[in-house]
Amino acid sequence: MAVMERAANDVMTIEAELRVPLATAQLVRFHFAEPADNLFCEDRYQLDLCLTPRPRNARACYPERWGRERFERIGHVFLVPPGEAMLARSDDCGQQSSIICQLHPDSMRAWLGRDLEWDARRLMAGLDIREANIRSLLLRLAEEARAPGFASDVLVELIAKQLGIELTRYWSAAHDDAPLRGLAPWRLRLIDERLREESKAPTLAELAALCGLSVRQLTRGFRASRGCSIGEHVENCRVEHARRLLAADQSVKAIAYSLGFASPSGFCFAFRRVTGETPREYRERARSRRH
Repeated sequence: MAVMERAANDVMTIEAELRVPLATAQLVRFHFAEPADNLFCEDRYQLDLCLTPRPRNARACYPERWGRERFERIGHVFLVPPGEAMLARSDDCGQQSSIICQLHPDSMRAWLGRDLEWDARRLMAGLDIREANIRSLLLRLAEEARAPGFASDVLVELIAKQLGIELTRYWSAAHDDAPLRGLAPWRLRLIDERLREESKAPTLAELAALCGLSVRQLTRGFRASRGCSIGEHVENCRVEHARRLLAADQSVKAIAYSLGFASPSGFCFAFRRVTGETPREYRERARSRRH
């Protein structure tokens, strides 16, 4: 990533890198000696999946588009379009690991059939991409970067093509010229408040009743608002809650049942699918960071 402005004491280390004609994949570790305040710009599409918890209150803005007053939350996966300057800030220092995939704009142009117009709505949606397929592909890239195997360059090229296709579908479905009307802010707030409760995850029927909608209205409206299915959002929230409980040293079994999973193995599978590591691996790494 081309960094235009970075805090003087911040360090970025590329731990592994794979290059193919369509893309470059990098395992990167950041060390923030102070809360981040960095300005980035690239000539390629840049996807970033955070493999560790992001610093507290991670947020970003596009100063040339929005000014420096409007900031939006950064999710676990975000995309920066080519030629767009993004200002990233947080309230914490410490370390962060990411898998970064840079896609050549000519490839995206070929799949989309045109250049995208990056209006404020599209830029904001790119800061928090919750599509499960995109996350899974980035996690597979991270595995390959850590331990390249037979025909690694061919595999990375195929994954890059899949990422381009998934991103094309994402923008076509969620950001076409006549988008499906999303949920009202008060309904989204009710859903988020319910998911923050320390109890079993609600069913779709329960969330629909809470919002005064049918299940079909809820699922369609939620995807239009957040760019992901409500099921994916519920699972991500459960995993975020699990991370906090793991940091508090609760047992994996107790966490699994408290969050409504049918079994500890089901919880471990869901946790690994979202984060790329098992609950035990996450806890050990979190402990090592504290010491």
